[in-house]
Amino acid sequence: MRIHREGFIIILGASLICVGLSYVMMTWLKPVPLAQILSIGLLVFLGLVVQFFRDPKRHTAMNDDHIIAPADGKVVVIEEIEETEFLKDKRVQISIFMSPLNVHVNRNPIGGIVKYAKYHPGKYLVAWHPKASTDNERTTMVIGNHNGQVLFRQIAGAVARRIRYYIKENDQVRQGAEMGFIKFGSRVDVICPKNVKINVKIGDKVRGGETILAEFL
Repeated sequence: MRIHREGFIIILGASLICVGLSYVMMTWLKPVPLAQILSIGLLVFLGLVVQFFRDPKRHTAMNDDHIIAPADGKVVVIEEIEETEFLKDKRVQISIFMSPLNVHVNRNPIGGIVKYAKYHPGKYLVAWHPKASTDNERTTMVIGNHNGQVLFRQIAGAVARRIRYYIKENDQVRQGAEMGFIKFGSRVDVICPKNVKINVKIGDKVRGGETILAEFL
């Protein structure tokens, strides 16, 4: 299993803590069976930390007419909105909630030129809160190609407080390529043009880099 680079230091730290606590419990804690049970619990915890930072290979069937999921998770919002930060027109928002068990690598929903990239400090409301898209710590990215422009946001939540992004304005980016990472659960919003065909519904589970959220018409 490939581990994402964002997890190296955290996994190392968690491993040292778990080994140290296990040694103390096995050496000093009585009765021994209790120490063994607690040590197994620490091992399970370490396993969860490792799996959180997994970075599986994804195979993107690149197509300029497709808008693909930038993250793994569950579709929790599909609605028409007024986008006021950059595009300043009516759009369709598709929101994907990422639980701590999902892969947390974020990918470009379309290929093209990065037209806008901005980090916003903010609050840490739960990711499904209606104001999370505008009040929470987040990034806003816009990628444009001959079909139009797609805006997407990485949004921190009550637990996720470490957003990483690797693209900047004027970069030429490839659809499905890694663009960032959110640590420990959160949400990604994809803001599509109104004239698209939506291919998902609320409750659907999607895979970053593979699931086609919508198609340009």
